[in-house]
Amino acid sequence: MSVSGIQGHLLEVTVVGCNKLKDTEWFSRQDPYVIVEYGSTKHRTRTCTDGGKNPTFQDKFTLSLIEGLRELNLAVWNSNSLTLDDFIGGGKVPLQKVLSQGYDDSTWPLQTKTGRYAGEVRLIMHYSSTNKPGKTFAPSAPPYGAPVPQAPLYSTPPHATAPSYAPPATAYPTPSTYPSYPPTSYPAASYPPTSYPSAYPPPPSAYPPPPSSSAYPPPPHASPYYPPGPFPGLYPRPPY
Repeated sequence: MSVSGIQGHLLEVTVVGCNKLKDTEWFSRQDPYVIVEYGSTKHRTRTCTDGGKNPTFQDKFTLSLIEGLRELNLAVWNSNSLTLDDFIGGGKVPLQKVLSQGYDDSTWPLQTKTGRYAGEVRLIMHYSSTNKPGKTFAPSAPPYGAPVPQAPLYSTPPHATAPSYAPPATAYPTPSTYPSYPPTSYPAASYPPTSYPSAYPPPPSAYPPPPSSSAYPPPPHASPYYPPGPFPGLYPRPPY
């Protein structure tokens, strides 16, 4: 887990309790409490009445992290009702482990103002990347053990299924109602045709028509006076 870019992320700190605290009371049991300081923020646990040297708290606080500030300050005090509270001991808690691993359950030593041992305090800290307000670039993965479905490379198309409804009987005509097309037989045609219809003239002939009889002079008439002989025209016609 990355420890860079922690500005505004959340850190959960649980003060579990203290062990072997220095006793500041002479005739009664002391009433300790713990102050957790981070930057300008301070959180105070409840007072463990008659807690003595081994008080328990189980108080949880949520801190908004500050970029560049990687430690907590702890101070343990004895609560007094008539006089000022007595300072038992204090210490510093580095955050490198919880920011890199996301979890830290450790005890931290306390010292008096003169540097002597004053006991220890137990803290449980949680830091999760899900508290980040920005975007995360961690790839989303399925839960462990759950197979990832994969589409086959080649698959046969699904078979077409018949419709669940039956069409009405009258919606489509039966084959018997259709006329038979084309007709079964055609009339025999003669080629070339023997005659042409009156609407169309006969085709032109390639040969010219024969000359008429008027183109030639008529034969000479037989003379009533001379019978025709073998040489007509040799004998002149007599004058009238």
